[in-house]
Amino acid sequence: MHVTTILAAKGHEVFSIGPDVSVADLIRSLCEHDVGAVLVVDDSDEIVGIVSERDVVRALCANAPALSETVSSIMTREVVTAPDAAEVADLMQLMTKRRIRHVPILSEANDLVGMVSIGDVVKNRMDELEADRSALMDYITHGG
Repeated sequence: MHVTTILAAKGHEVFSIGPDVSVADLIRSLCEHDVGAVLVVDDSDEIVGIVSERDVVRALCANAPALSETVSSIMTREVVTAPDAAEVADLMQLMTKRRIRHVPILSEANDLVGMVSIGDVVKNRMDELEADRSALMDYITHGG
């Protein structure tokens, strides 16, 4: 199964924020959109980083006045992406190996087409397992 299946179910909307926005405003944006991470884009809409709830917590632990710092001071600058043609199993492996929870998805033309979280991957896997269970139950109760 391809990543496009997950995006078809959850949608393609991706939230972003500028690097000069305060961490306090970032937190408000995460809450407003009910997401765990946003992309950081510059004035020309180029991806320059990603920032997550985890980054905020680490910044607060390291620096008490972190809320007044800018997003650029806490963001992850190396953004790990995946192609929309990627298999979900490969995406799971990437997320596990790199210890990341959010992956921007790019088209073949390198355009941003969505973002997949570990929660999206788990939900997809649970749906697959439920479909398999239902098919087996149907086979058992009604015969092949």
